[in-house]
Parts: sequence; C-alpha cells; structure tokens
Amino acid sequence: MEWVLGVQREVNAPYIITEIDEDSEALLARNTYQEVFPDRKAFLWVQTVGEKANRTWTGDRMEFLGRHGSLKKPAALTRVALSSSSGKMYNSCGAIQVKLTLDPGEEKQVLVLLGQAHLSEEVKNLTLSYAEPLTVAKKLQEVQDFWAQLVKGVQVVTPDMSMDLMLNGWLLYQTLGCRMWARSAFYQAGGAYGFRDQLQDSLALLHVYPDLTKEQILRHASHQFQEGDVQHWWHEETKRGIRTKFSDDLLWLPYSVLRYLEHTQDEAILVQEVYFLEDLPLGPDEDERYSETKVSTERASLFEHCLRAIERSLHFGSHGLPLMGTGDWNDGMNRVGREGKGESVWLGWFLYTILTGFAEVCERREAGEIALRYRQVAEKLASNLNEEAWDGQWYRRAYFDNGQPLGSAENQECQIDAIAQAWAVISGAAPSGKAIMAMLAVDRELVNREYSLVSLLTPPFEKTDPSPGYIQGYPPGVRENGGQYTHGIIWCIIAWAKLGEGDKAWELFHMINPINHALTPSEVMRYKVEPYVVAADVYSTEPNIGRGGWTWYTGAAGWMYQAGVEWILGLQRRGERLYLKPCIPKAWGEYSMTYHFKRTTYQIQVQNPLHQSTGGSRLDFDGQELELSEPYINLIDDGLEHVVRLVL
Repeated sequence: MEWVLGVQREVNAPYIITEIDEDSEALLARNTYQEVFPDRKAFLWVQTVGEKANRTWTGDRMEFLGRHGSLKKPAALTRVALSSSSGKMYNSCGAIQVKLTLDPGEEKQVLVLLGQAHLSEEVKNLTLSYAEPLTVAKKLQEVQDFWAQLVKGVQVVTPDMSMDLMLNGWLLYQTLGCRMWARSAFYQAGGAYGFRDQLQDSLALLHVYPDLTKEQILRHASHQFQEGDVQHWWHEETKRGIRTKFSDDLLWLPYSVLRYLEHTQDEAILVQEVYFLEDLPLGPDEDERYSETKVSTERASLFEHCLRAIERSLHFGSHGLPLMGTGDWNDGMNRVGREGKGESVWLGWFLYTILTGFAEVCERREAGEIALRYRQVAEKLASNLNEEAWDGQWYRRAYFDNGQPLGSAENQECQIDAIAQAWAVISGAAPSGKAIMAMLAVDRELVNREYSLVSLLTPPFEKTDPSPGYIQGYPPGVRENGGQYTHGIIWCIIAWAKLGEGDKAWELFHMINPINHALTPSEVMRYKVEPYVVAADVYSTEPNIGRGGWTWYTGAAGWMYQAGVEWILGLQRRGERLYLKPCIPKAWGEYSMTYHFKRTTYQIQVQNPLHQSTGGSRLDFDGQELELSEPYINLIDDGLEHVVRLVL
C-alpha cells in the first residue's frame, strides 16, 4: 500500500510514521503534518481465515521494492519474510506478507481490510467486527444488494447490447459511486463538491433515487451567497470553498429544480428554507477567492434561492447576450469575458430554458409579475440569439470582451462549437430551420465516423489572439480543446432526439459508448482506457487520435444515462404519469423496458412494425387499449405487475 495521506505522495512520504498496533495487529500510518486530517490513522489489516497468523510486515517502501526494483517486480516477492520494521521512514509504505500452505484443490480465505480511524481503539473494533468470514460475506452481500436494487429501477433490452450494458448498470454506478459519493478518481482525487457537477449528476437518479436528487438540490442551495452567486466548489470537511465569477454555476440550481419538479411534481420542495452563505463580494480585479464557508443568519425558501440565482444572471452585453464572466460551462474559456464585456451564446440558450420554465413556476406560486418579466426577457433574449449569434450556417459560441466573435466561420480556430448548437435545439428558442441547419453543421464539421468520436469544437485553439483562456494551453485535440469532451457531446444526442432524428441520436450514442471503442485488440490498444465507464474526453488528433483520456470522474456518465433512457428510449415521468416518447433508430423492430414504481413493476414493450423513429398508433395497458391523445400511463402503486405495449 502506497500511503499518500495528503495531496501528493512524494511530498508527504517523509512525514508518514508507521507502526504495528499490538491489539488489532493492524499496520497503522499517520501524518501529523497533514493540514486537514492530522489526527487520523490509516490502517492495513490482513488475516488468514482459520489458522494462526504467520505474517511479517514493513513500512519501508525501499525494502518492499528493493534497490533498483519496481512495482512490476518488487523484491518482497522473492523474499521469505519481511523485516517487520516500521516507524519513521524516508519513503513509507504499508506491506504485510502472510504465509499459507494449500493442498491440491484446497481453498483458503485471506481477509484484507483497509480503512481509517481517529483512535487505535477504533481500529481494533473495526478489525474485530470484520474478523469473521460470515460478517465479511454479509457486508459484501449488503453492498451487492444495494446496487442491484438501485439499477433494477429501470432495465432495458434493446437490439444494441452495448447500450443495454451501460444503461442497466455501469452508468448509474459511475454516476453515484464515483461522481456523487467518492467525488474522486485516478485523474482527480479532490473529494470536493462542484456546484454544477453533482447537481447535474443527481438528475440521472430521478427515476431510481429521486430523494437523493432532492437532497443534492438542498445541499447546493446552502452554498449560495446572499447576492445569488455560489461556491464553484467546496469541501465539507474543511468548511472551505472557492467563490468565482463563472456565469453558469448558479443557474444549475434553478435548472435542477425545474427538472426535479417536472419529474416528481413535488412542489413542497420550493418552500423548504435554506441558509445562505455570506462573505465580501469579489472585487473588480478578483477572479476568485478561496475562503472559509461562512453560513449567514439569513435563510429563505428554495424558491427565493432560485430567484436570486436568476436575477443575478440578468446582465447582458452589447449584443443583448448574457455576460460570460470568467467562464461558462467551459471552464477553460476563462478569458473570453474576464473584463466584464464578453458574452456567451451557450449561456443565452441555457438562461432562456430557465426563464421560460421558471415563469411557469412563478405563476403557480402566484408571482405573476415575475413570471411576466421572465417571459419578456426570454422573448427578447431569443430574438437577440437568433439575430446576433447566427453565423450563417450555425450559431456562434461567444463574443470576446473586445466584441470579436468566437465560434464563427471567420475565425481561424474554433469556427464551430457543439454545445451552442445543441442547446439552441434543447432550449426550443431556435427556429426549426436554423435548429436543423445548426445540427447538420455539427454532423458535418465535428463528427469523425472513422474513429467514432465527436469533437467539442474545431479547429482546436493554438494561436488565437486574444486567448480564450487556459483551454489554449491544452494540446490541440485534447480535452476541451477540440477533443471529444463527452459531457457536451451528449447534449447533441438529446438535440437530435428533440428534432425527432432517432437514427442520428442513436448513432452518436453508439459512437461514444466506451464498449464500442474496445471490441478488437487494435481498438483496445488505441483507446487504452476502461471500456465500461465513460471517458471525459477522447483525443481527436494524431498521433493519439481515438485515445481515451480522463475516465470515471466525469459528468458525462449521468447525462449519457439520461440521453439513453429519457430521450432515445423515451421513458419520461411527469408526476403520476409515465410518458413513452421514443426516438429510436428506424431499423429497430422492438425493444422492452422494466420500470419499477415503488412496489409495482411495469413491463413495457415498444413495437415498431413500420420502422419509424417516433410516433404511436396504439397503447395498451394490461391488454386494454388506451386513448392515445398523449402517450402515457397513470402510475399506480398496487404491488402488482402490469404490462404496457406501445406500437409506433
């Protein structure tokens, strides 16, 4: 075990002290120089079931590896025993060697426990509680049962097995296990909550764990400042976070509330009161400030929190578009609007979506004047977007502080950006002609069918002046700088589905599905990363074209689940109604879904005899034909199993 007990192993290794705890027989490690957890003890414990321990150990990494040794061939594997030494080491580790003898065909269990605690007594109690194989088996079964129960909420069987594998388990596991709970992975081990991050992730759980979505919304609302802006990210353990001038963070709160209300119709969440944070506002020359999380004495309803976020965002530039600040969804474009004049086209579509949605919420809350004003602002914003942001064949991405366009055919780099086109469609603010033309431009300019990837923008940044920000520091074709930044590309899937183009929507889903990047040995060698979790990015230029980048910790997993279940397969819950609105490839003859609502199971069959992408000619519920003015069934919780059939 390579102890880190801090941010970087190399920096902390000389300060880590190891010891064997005589009571628990665990190897302990502590780092009293660590800022956040100086009083914690990490431990490694190994026990061979059914026989007296025959173990040795070391806390010295050099002893384990050997001189000129490596992790591929450590010297410890060639030695009869370790030195059983611990204490202060220049380069610490945790290694325990156990010896056991196996007769032919015999099996023995070795229990390994890794954890942390405040006191040695806690370590002893933990090791004792897991010393029995039956206890370990029970705990493991509880974990397996939890995940089985979660993912069975929605199960699908389609003609695309790779789609089934991702939707039936892997995407939800990646979203909840990695993104929401661990908030850590091989490429980013921070553990922080991101304001926009976990809010978006939680939307993937609306069908299977809506209470967690609600919990996430309320948690994030409590990290909003009185002025309406929010912490970009924060650590719960340290009670510290960062305040920035990102323009989109705060708007993910009302957006997530809209999605939650649409799905559950739980209007009671709007009256729940949540405290604000307080701190000095950022100064004109401050891009960000990392500081203590200070809870104010002021609290307000979630409805008021959402209004403050929206009101804070109603500042527009010379083209009548929202100000970009030091970045919108694309953090790397942090210099486009740093001087307070640059504008974001993508943010315009996003803000339009929220204004029109919250106008309806305001009407239900008897706030008619606010509803009217939001509709008026949205109407004017849509007009500005379609007049000032239209480039001739697609929508521009932004305007720099100096008024220069970004994402235009007149640019040498970043002539087109995918998310400005996708959200033009998702928002519903683009006229159908321009919406279709914009998405055809995405298909023509950004889709690489040879390598099954879709670039976020093209051409990549390299010499653009003025610089859009740190995005230009990435090599061309890597991450946001022209690579396939999967999170944003999934919005293109949803856009195609909203246009009724099932073949296009499924094609992109199939292209970015990681399973389909590792079907042959040569593809495995090119892709190089796990084929069962979504990669945040895939490189789009030689010599590494098609290579997967950052995996596990990406918001793309949650959005891919939503795109597949809700927009391609068409499973959309609206309170006590379950709508079936497929947008599938014409070649599919049929598919099925199992949907669990509380104690009740719905077996859903979708048949496509005419081979079309959308529509519906007949809807049956338990053998009885229903009126098909709207393709939905009423959800009832009677504990039975019901059969639903939709014929396209």
